[in-house]
Amino acid sequence: MSPLSPMPGRRVLVVDDDPNLLELVRTRLELAGCVTRGARDGIEALAGIAEFQPEAMVLDINMPVLDGFAVLTLMREQGLTDKVRTMVLTARNNPADVAHAIQLGARDYLSKPFKDAQLLLRVARLLARSRAPANR
Repeated sequence: MSPLSPMPGRRVLVVDDDPNLLELVRTRLELAGCVTRGARDGIEALAGIAEFQPEAMVLDINMPVLDGFAVLTLMREQGLTDKVRTMVLTARNNPADVAHAIQLGARDYLSKPFKDAQLLLRVARLLARSRAPANR
């Protein structure tokens, strides 16, 4: 089975305040068959989760209004971290930031710059796990 096979038709929310990077990530995921929606800050991300009901999210940390750590904190408080499997995609590659994001409920962490293959493989892995039975 191809690592990208779980992706056709799967809903992914992409959150980044850089419009060029937001469009790049969305395009890469859509070419792999995902249905995407974009958000430019944490407030839009939370609204997007409620409206779009994504299966996975690619989340930047450094954003205006509400940063990625705050989004993860609010998601955890609302019990959403298991429903919307999240990968952090950020320029921050400090081990403390990685640990903090994972502690808040992120399932993966990828630093910018990244290779397309890395992004697609990691999102496919998030989506494959989101369909796995809860009681293994």
